[in-house]
Formats: sequence, C-alpha cells, structure tokens
Amino acid sequence: MVLITEDLIRRRAEHNNLEIFSLEEVSLHQQDIEKIEHIDRWCRELKILYLQSNLIPKIEHVGKLKKLEYLNLALNNIERIENLEGCESLQKLDLTVNFVGELSSVETLRHNIHLQELFLVGNPCAEFDGYRQFVWLDGKEIGRSERIQSMQGLDAVRQKIREQEQAYLQKRAQEKEEAQRKLQKSQKKEKTDTQERRPGCDGQCEESNAKQVAAGREESFCEDDKDKEFWEEPCAYTPESRIEAHRHIEEKRKAKEGERNKDKKQKARTLITADGRVLNVNEPKLDFSLSDDEDGNNILLDLSVYRYLDTSLLEVDVQPTYIRVIVKGKIFQLVLPTEVKPDSSIAKRSQTTGHLVVIMPKAQELVKPKVSPVSKSSRAIEASTGNTSKAKGLEKLEVDPRKQSIIDLANIVQEKKTISQGPLKLQCSRLSESIQDIEDFEDSPDIPPLI
Repeated sequence: MVLITEDLIRRRAEHNNLEIFSLEEVSLHQQDIEKIEHIDRWCRELKILYLQSNLIPKIEHVGKLKKLEYLNLALNNIERIENLEGCESLQKLDLTVNFVGELSSVETLRHNIHLQELFLVGNPCAEFDGYRQFVWLDGKEIGRSERIQSMQGLDAVRQKIREQEQAYLQKRAQEKEEAQRKLQKSQKKEKTDTQERRPGCDGQCEESNAKQVAAGREESFCEDDKDKEFWEEPCAYTPESRIEAHRHIEEKRKAKEGERNKDKKQKARTLITADGRVLNVNEPKLDFSLSDDEDGNNILLDLSVYRYLDTSLLEVDVQPTYIRVIVKGKIFQLVLPTEVKPDSSIAKRSQTTGHLVVIMPKAQELVKPKVSPVSKSSRAIEASTGNTSKAKGLEKLEVDPRKQSIIDLANIVQEKKTISQGPLKLQCSRLSESIQDIEDFEDSPDIPPLI
C-alpha cells in the first residue's frame, strides 16, 4: 500500500526549495497512492493539488485546505463525493473516470459557493436518466432556459435519480461479493500450488525435486500464456478489477526486477580480491588521466565523463589507496600510486569540458625550497632556450681589464679627404686605392676623372 509521506512531498516540491509548509502547488499523480493523508496538516497553503491516476477510493483529509482552488482526482476509485465542505476557495473539481454512482452526493458541493467547474465524465452516474438536469457544472455552458426548466422539474428528476441510485448500489454490492469470492479462490489456489512445490521427506525427495524443476520450466514457458489469459478474461469494470489489474502489473514488474537483480549479482565484477588486493576497473569505458600537480603534493584525476551528464548520477568514493567513481551505475576504480588523504580530497566538474576532476592531497607532502619569482622566470627562459647551467657550462666573455680603464674616442669615425671644386666641397673616396686593387686596370688620359 503506497502512502503519502513527507519525503514524497519534498521530492515533488523542488520548485519550492523542498519546503512544504509554504507549498502552493504539488503534483502527486501516477504514484499508486491508495489513501489521502497528512496533506491537510503539512501543506496548509496549497492552492492546486494533482492526485490523478492513483488508486484512491475516498475523498478525505482535504477539508482543512481553505485556500485550495483546484483538486484533480481523475482516474481513481472514488465512488462518492464527500468531505469537501471545508474547501472554501474550491473553484474546480475533476473526477473524470471514477466510479461515482451516488449522484445525490453532488448536493454536498452546495457549500462550495465558489465552485465553477465540475467534471464527472466517465462515471456511472453520468449514464443516469436526468443527469444533465441534476448536475449543472459538468464542463458545459448552461443556458438561461435550461436553468429554468431544470428548476421546474427538479423534484421529479431527484426522485428518478434516487431510484437509479438504489439499483446501482445493489449492483455494486453483488460486484463486491463476486470480487471477494474470486479473491478467496485465487488465494486458495496459490496456497495449494505452494504446498505442491514443497519437496517431501518420505524418501521420494529426488522424484519431488525432479517434478519441481520440471514445474519451474513449465512455468517459465507458460508465463506469457498466463499473462495473456489474465488480460483476456472478461470482467466488469469496477474498483476491484482495477486494483487486481494493478496488482498483476506490479507483481510482474517485481518479478522482472528480481530477475535483473539476480543477473546483476551473478555478473557482479570483483573489485577487491579475497586477499585484499584492489583491482583497476573501467566499466563505463571512459578516458582518464592521472598526474601530479605543480608542487607534487596532490594527485589529480581527470575523468572524461559525459559533458551533459547530470552530476546526481555520479558517486565519488576516495580511499587512501584507491578511488572509485560510479557513473550511471557503472564502476570506475583506479589504484593510486601513493597514499592520499580522503577527508581533504575535492571533486568538481569542469565548466568547459564537463570532466570530473578529483584533487587528492598526498599523505606525505614533499618539502621543497621556496624559489623567488625572478629565478623562476629566468629558469623558465633557460629551459625554453635549452641553455641551462646543468646541461652546459657557463660561457663568459673575457676582457683585458687594462683596456677598460680609458676609452679612446678619437678614431671612432674615419676621416675622409675633401676635394674642392668651385664653391662646393665634395667628398670622394680614395679611388686610387680601390683602383689599384683591380687587376689589368688602364688609366686613359682621354677620360676625365670621376668626381
């Protein structure tokens, strides 16, 4: 039996920071809830309550919700409208596809003066003769003439409704008796089958075990046939048959889940051997890198988890000698090269790549001399150029200290001879020297000299 718990409501109140005392809207649909409780004490500020697609047989424990405006109870097992007088602000009530057969119970809603919409489509009472004249708020606009006609013949319609109600209630009593007999028969058959499967102790154990194995095989082969037979068996559409169908689906689901869990246990991978040796495991088949930080005091694990994977699907467990990460139920385990401090470890997601980064401080830190920033930069330059003092000896330029005392500035610039021609004084290089350097040169007197 599924009940409404505080944990269930808090999980459904994520939009309200998991606070339930100030909750104004909550959705508890498709939870297989079989009873309404605690909501009127925990959520007094509720305005909207969704409870559709459950197994609720009775409207209860909502009368203290003074601010409730919308209540959705569609697709449940409700047979009577009741306990809504305290919902002073109720404007909309949805009871679509239930089992309301006491149409006269609609009259209890006369205390809900703000009620504007009522939905009873799919209920047995919607088939009653005079239903439209008796129920005005059923998702259809009411005309003025229709309202006058309904008021004039209300007494006759009410009497007709009462008679149909009595016939329906008698039919429901028979359906309940039939459902009870069917349930007892099913329980008796299940008990007999259990006793037949139990092995005897009268010396015929081998034969009993053989029969049991054969019966198990037949059961596995006929499981689909039994399921098909269940759904094809004719039955009345009643709250009992709906619950029975739900029970059948739930048992089948649990059986499949048990088989899956059994297979998982059988296929469970050994993470730590019997002698205590930790194994490396990578079930999710993710890329990773394991390295030390710059100071050498931390071990960094970069695990390439899926970028858009929700962090709630990750579980990180750091131990002194190994780390284990569970990614969507699959285990990643890695043995560490040295012992670390689990309490000081940090796990975070990269904002750019989405990778999981785990920083694990080493248990024994390395003590290194402090290096000034200048020496660090010079050492980085030397490392980039390859001219380190360790790799090569230092090359020094030797200068005679005697020549460093006096600097001679006299002959820094070479003097050039000037040639005077007219008012201009032109400079020319010593062509004679350059000409003499050329072999086979003839100086012709007919050619004037170059200026």
